[in-house]
Amino acid sequence: MAAIATLLACSLWAAAASARSAQSQQTPAAVPGAARPAAGKSSPYQPVKIPRHAKTFYQAYGGVDNLIVRRTASGNLIRFSYRVIDPVRAKALSEKIATPYLLGQKSHALLQIPVMDKIGQLRQTGTPEIGQEYWMVFSNKGNLIKAGDRVNVVIGSFHFDGLLVE
Repeated sequence: MAAIATLLACSLWAAAASARSAQSQQTPAAVPGAARPAAGKSSPYQPVKIPRHAKTFYQAYGGVDNLIVRRTASGNLIRFSYRVIDPVRAKALSEKIATPYLLGQKSHALLQIPVMDKIGQLRQTGTPEIGQEYWMVFSNKGNLIKAGDRVNVVIGSFHFDGLLVE
């Protein structure tokens, strides 16, 4: 059994080494139209929006779509907004008894909705209507969540995971 594992490890190492040597032989000048990456630039990978299957799940599960998480007010507040497509399923999102939280996947920061003395919570509550967009604002004091971070929004039993902060 150990011999098979050793053989498999060696073959993987050899394949990786041959791929590296083939890649090093192909310089950017040899590839037509290839541009050299500028030094000091950020990652070439683009952030991924919500996948189609996740959007379908959120529509069926929570009765909402168009989920957006944005920084506002110089980054001190984070606004989570959604559009209602099924008011029966989305009703639980706007109930006052459901406490919303925003959790940063990278920073592990747990943000809550601030409560103002005369206004109350900075979120919309009430009976949802089809096609209407609703929002809630989380306090981001100390800039714990930054643009480009992934966050999870938890409202009662609803979990919206991996949303990208714009």
